[in-house]
Amino acid sequence: MSLFSILGDVPTDAPVAKRWARALRPRPSGIEIQRMIVAEPCIRRFRRLLPVFLCAALALAAIPTQGVGQSAPVVLDRVVAVVNNRAILTSDVKEEMLLSVLEPRDAERDNETPQAALQRIISRTLIRQQIREEDATSIEPTSEEVQERLTQIRRQLPVCVRENCSTGDGWKEFLTHHGLTQTRVDSYIRGRMEILRFIELRFRQGIRISQQEIDAYYRDTLEPQYQTGQAPPPLDQVAPRIEEILLQRQVNAMFGGWLDSLRKQGEVEVLDPSLETANDSLQGGTAP
Repeated sequence: MSLFSILGDVPTDAPVAKRWARALRPRPSGIEIQRMIVAEPCIRRFRRLLPVFLCAALALAAIPTQGVGQSAPVVLDRVVAVVNNRAILTSDVKEEMLLSVLEPRDAERDNETPQAALQRIISRTLIRQQIREEDATSIEPTSEEVQERLTQIRRQLPVCVRENCSTGDGWKEFLTHHGLTQTRVDSYIRGRMEILRFIELRFRQGIRISQQEIDAYYRDTLEPQYQTGQAPPPLDQVAPRIEEILLQRQVNAMFGGWLDSLRKQGEVEVLDPSLETANDSLQGGTAP
């Protein structure tokens, strides 16, 4: 016997029936409310670590049960950090270290470490989440723009000049030698262009790079990267790229505090102690 049959005629109008159902719904008691308050932090932590559990379950499912004549289980991948419910895997860190070859080399990049690679992934993840929250779809580069940037990299990046990336065969050998694929390189370039445009919209206003600064970078930083007998590209060809690098350096100081605030407001947890840094705030202020 239903509640409606006890109280009277069943309402025929659907909205009225819904209001009746809500009115007759039992209210939680004081004890139940206290239980909800106590359980809420546990629920939040469970939701935050849910990607870890899922990735661990998938990894275990892929490993055959050990038996007679079988080799010991092999860990295929593992979660090393979680950023606002987004899991970061060991494979992500390894891939980030491989892709760093596409960036100009300096003292920091020459000493590339898994810790630095993880911090860049964390920073990019936080920024991409912010991009989605603000629905900044207008900053997405087109396929033509991505290919144009890739062409510039193949012709101008010192390591690409040394390995003759400007030719089709040279580029294929470069990808094979550094453990990369064309699809992954395109995705990496697209993501970086999207982030740089987002940062530019937020922080570039008021920043001006002088011609003297561009000339100094070309003379003191870019030219020494080319081996003897290898002519660097003309200044007018690489000036836009140099301006972008110098702009990024200045933006680092401006958006470092903003990125740190994203870290504090969000939930960032490094699960692998070997990948923790001595001072996350310094790493957090580095543009990805």
